[in-house]
Amino acid sequence: MITLRKATDRGRSRIDWLDSHHSFSFSNYYDPEQMGFSKLRVINDDRVISGGGFSTHSHQDMEIITYVLSGNLEHKDSMGNSSIIYPGDIQRMSAGKGITHSEFNASKEHPVHFLQIWIQPDEMGVDPSYEQKHISNKKKQGSLKLIASSNGAEGSISIHQDVQLYASILKSAQQINYAISPVRKIYLHVVAGNIMLNNIDLSEGDGVKVVDEKQITLKGIDHAEILLFDLP
Repeated sequence: MITLRKATDRGRSRIDWLDSHHSFSFSNYYDPEQMGFSKLRVINDDRVISGGGFSTHSHQDMEIITYVLSGNLEHKDSMGNSSIIYPGDIQRMSAGKGITHSEFNASKEHPVHFLQIWIQPDEMGVDPSYEQKHISNKKKQGSLKLIASSNGAEGSISIHQDVQLYASILKSAQQINYAISPVRKIYLHVVAGNIMLNNIDLSEGDGVKVVDEKQITLKGIDHAEILLFDLP
């Protein structure tokens, strides 16, 4: 079964410095039918103006992944980490038994656009930890590049959950076939551009839940970027 959720059906939060679209229930947006999918709990599509950002706040028992699309995001946390997250970077923060952090647009002139993803961990109360890597567009071009996994395989960041997260950039007519284990589920998020999943047209911000399917076929319509979650 393949279930499509259009970008326009997502929740939205807007304040003076932030424009955020929520694929699942988050903050003041609540939909009992959209409380996550398998272990995937949050995909927030955030745009922050220059000078704006999230002041210091706390998290606990969540795997938090940040994926910057354009601009630069400054991160600081209670573990002493201080970094800039650039386009193509993937950052993982395991909140574990508790952490505080802040996120601000690192530019005084340009907005920053990023996805923040929350995955429920397989173990509560672990020691907080942090990891950041750059994944070049070349490695994503025309294929599914593993960028997050439970064991850090293929140079991916490691997370405390049996989830494989792939990124791909597809040009027009480029095609990928992805076989699905009978005990697994797939969630696909269109980061940018347009693709075809089987016979379904997808555009930026669209999400698709895939259950009880043996395979999906992804085909680029124009220059597109996607994230594919292989979930338990």
